[in-house]
Amino acid sequence: MNKKTVKDIDLKNKKVLVRCDFNVPMDENQNITDNTRIKAALPTIKYLLEQNCKVILCSHLGRPKGEVLPEFSLKPVAKELAKLLGKEVIMANDVIGEDACKKAENLKNGEVLLLENLRFHREETDNDPEFAKKLASFGEVFVNDAFGTAHRAHASTEGVTKYLPAVSGFLIEKELKFLGDAISNPERPFMAILGGRKVSDKIGVIESLLEKVDVLLIGGAMAYTFFKAMGYGVGNSICELDKLDLAKEIMQKAKEKNVKFMLPVDTKVGKEFDPNTESKVVKNSEIPDGWEGFDIGTETIKIYAEELKKAKTIIWNGPLGLSEFEQFAVGTNSIAKTLADLDVVKIIGGGDSAAAIEKAGLADKFTHISTGGGASLEFLEGKKLPGIEALQDK
Repeated sequence: MNKKTVKDIDLKNKKVLVRCDFNVPMDENQNITDNTRIKAALPTIKYLLEQNCKVILCSHLGRPKGEVLPEFSLKPVAKELAKLLGKEVIMANDVIGEDACKKAENLKNGEVLLLENLRFHREETDNDPEFAKKLASFGEVFVNDAFGTAHRAHASTEGVTKYLPAVSGFLIEKELKFLGDAISNPERPFMAILGGRKVSDKIGVIESLLEKVDVLLIGGAMAYTFFKAMGYGVGNSICELDKLDLAKEIMQKAKEKNVKFMLPVDTKVGKEFDPNTESKVVKNSEIPDGWEGFDIGTETIKIYAEELKKAKTIIWNGPLGLSEFEQFAVGTNSIAKTLADLDVVKIIGGGDSAAAIEKAGLADKFTHISTGGGASLEFLEGKKLPGIEALQDK
């Protein structure tokens, strides 16, 4: 993954098109509720401004599916970015239309322009060559700093690289370094924690990690598919009945590879899907009919914490319970606190687990928190990411 970065190319006084990941959460009044992704783009933007570049930023937000919907406008992002940069960010009212073209043409060195939401055009996700060419015409160089969309071959991630020299920003460089080092050259014992809903979502990651880790700890709803495969009743818990053979194969493969495969020994179950539902902790083999598993139990938390204290490298992807409900966030939060206190390499693979760590206020205690859920999963699987592949090699 030895890709050129902004430091490997002369950018002085150039017009630079930058793909950022400003796909931030907003409330119903379009107030940004978490600006982590905007902050993550700052080092690259500031570096370009130091080089006296004309900086043209583009991003998607949500899934407007080719329609121009005001609730998906990037205007709030422009405001927030201006605040963080301490300078004006010019907002274009469209992506490749008259307004964007005019503002890009009049842009002066050291100024920043943000184009409107790329996904107001279906051509973005279709990787339409004409759309990509038009977008590329705004810059002399392309910088990709959006790791969160690097696993998609879109016009703004892969298409534009056919028309411009393309390098990575600091965020993608950092992602590749931390995720790449952890996978290819980890300090051992190397452990992975995998949570989330479905085994099927993580098959590739599990199989890839079984080749690399010493210990694999399972949590989240996917544990119930393994319990069922072991012959246990799982009540109303989420369970993929068509994946029981796969679950057995995975457990067998772990044994053959000499990987310690850890499943919860107890489970916190609830009566119904409700934040205030009645709940209790039961053994993993004794989930009662009519109840649903929502979190790892107290005994599991202890066992997992003790095991993780022996690790030198830890990768975590996916919450260990229904962490949006407070009473079922205990497993995720307890393990997060355990990891926060360890002086080892700790990497969070984006998505919901990253959100849980941010919410718990523990983000600064981790070596690296990936900004890309799907992209980091595919990277951990060993898949090629089109947005990265398209960048120039060193």
